[in-house]
Amino acid sequence: MRKINSYDLLGSVAIVRFPLDFKKTEKKKFAEQLLKGQKAIKTVLEKKGKIKGRLRKISTIYLAGEKTKEVLYRENNCVFRFQIDNTYFSPRLSNERKEIAKQIKKGDEVLVMFAGVAPLPIVIAKNSKAKKILSNELNREANKYAQLNIGLNKVNNRVELLPGDIKRVAEKLNKKFDVIAMPRPQLKETFLKSAFKLSKKGTRIFYYDFCAVTEKDSVVEKIKKEAKENKKKIKILQVKNAGEIAPYKIRIRVDFKVL
Repeated sequence: MRKINSYDLLGSVAIVRFPLDFKKTEKKKFAEQLLKGQKAIKTVLEKKGKIKGRLRKISTIYLAGEKTKEVLYRENNCVFRFQIDNTYFSPRLSNERKEIAKQIKKGDEVLVMFAGVAPLPIVIAKNSKAKKILSNELNREANKYAQLNIGLNKVNNRVELLPGDIKRVAEKLNKKFDVIAMPRPQLKETFLKSAFKLSKKGTRIFYYDFCAVTEKDSVVEKIKKEAKENKKKIKILQVKNAGEIAPYKIRIRVDFKVL
């Protein structure tokens, strides 16, 4: 029996990506062995294809165990419920969420774009003294779970949903934020124009992007170029790797401040 070295674990659900040459019988056998060997795992799913589009949906196939695709997942003193195929959630960003929460100051008003089922807004609410966190997401299904998760974590008084396309929301929202977090999906559009529209002097922005290991400087230059186009002066505070997503390709986080 060939081994699979890694899989994502969301609550009691294991999501496995198999090599292309794995046969159906091999997948079933591996799934059953996983259930026997790991008592905390109740369901095994196979991940098919890549994350798709701005709604960041994935496709999974049931292999073994309890027949469900809804997850209850815990991290950073928080709990999240969501449906795997219809809403995006990355357990690999757990440390990123914790790290950003640590940088939130008392009384900060925070906007999280592309917030999904609201893990980052809720982690910030539970682990900082932010005054208010707005959770923006386009996916209606994700917003339903976000509302549920806000209640589950008892942060209704500090986390508020701001549903819809951020470009349209930014045009209508008469507000500026102390912090804007942008855990973007892998798209060509930066959405920085919307972030700059909602920023003021002193706003800190946490911007995520994807690039080859050797192309980090080009991402920084892109941010500087868009800042200039939007008549904003900025100061780059930090550029850090936020995870490998493929061989020689990484997710990076660029922290910068509006001057």
